[in-house]
Amino acid sequence: MNDERTLMRAEVEEIPAAAARFLDGAKDAVAAAAAAMRAADPGLIVTVARGSSDHAATYLKYAAELVAGVPVASVGPSVASVYGRRLRLDGSACVGISQSGQSPDIVEMMRSAGAGGALTVAITNAAASPLAAASDCTLALEVGPERSVAATKTFVTSVLAALALVAEWQEDAALRAAVAAAPAQFVAALALDWSPLSDRLVRAGSLFVLGRGPGFAIASEVALKFKETCGIHAEAYSAAEVLHGPAALVQARFPVLALGVADAALPQVVVTAERLAGQGADVFLTAPGAGEGVVALPSVPGVHPLTAPLVLAVTFYAFVEALARRRGLNPDMPPHLRKLTETV
Repeated sequence: MNDERTLMRAEVEEIPAAAARFLDGAKDAVAAAAAAMRAADPGLIVTVARGSSDHAATYLKYAAELVAGVPVASVGPSVASVYGRRLRLDGSACVGISQSGQSPDIVEMMRSAGAGGALTVAITNAAASPLAAASDCTLALEVGPERSVAATKTFVTSVLAALALVAEWQEDAALRAAVAAAPAQFVAALALDWSPLSDRLVRAGSLFVLGRGPGFAIASEVALKFKETCGIHAEAYSAAEVLHGPAALVQARFPVLALGVADAALPQVVVTAERLAGQGADVFLTAPGAGEGVVALPSVPGVHPLTAPLVLAVTFYAFVEALARRRGLNPDMPPHLRKLTETV
């Protein structure tokens, strides 16, 4: 498998073009959804998603809370699809994220949210999907088919769509510019070399992935991809929460990947990385400036704090695809998984 070109690699390399295509083609849809958000003036946003899409929803949570000051909560789709309970969502917005837009539980929760009084916004790769039909507004990614089981270009573009929505809703000029700059930064991200981490993880069985704020959303996605593509038992934690118990597992040579970007949380991420290195862990940090025992991994410089974690995700996807092949695995076909998972 080591020398074969995988579908996952091809789809990762499509990310910059797919993101640029979305931003160009979805301007009117983003503007319409943002206008609807301003008109609704929600005091609460709820999200509905599963898997990688739920990590995109977590990213949206931090962006909306940091930029708009509006709290965001994840709602379990089974509340509507299994338990048949309608939530009282007057004065709120509900954002559903699904690559296929077909999962029955996500669709049913969106219908229920709309009936409960929420403005509903769908983010999906399929403009003609049941999720889009059940929603007031749709941001269609239109990134083309994604055939590898591991979601990559759909995940990145879902997050970019969420960030574009927040930027337009709040009329935030700096975030608008950051979203527009993202495709070029994705190109730069694909060229970065994380081989020191690959050398450490080629035979690893487990690791921790750490982040704060939007970086925690990416840490969750990174941990999932390690499981899916490499068979590594990776767990994601807040760089603060890991010190409340999980750090007891960290002993000599335990691998840790800490996702640090140049935002207000970086000093705390660095402190955690240094503390775990002091316990004997093999710690890798995507930022400079940590003390002895922490290996710095390269990242694209000069990126807006709210888009920087997403740019890291692009570097990681290229890295983990190569790591899977190095471990003798096919990242396109993880055992016991399939591309479209429909849950109730």
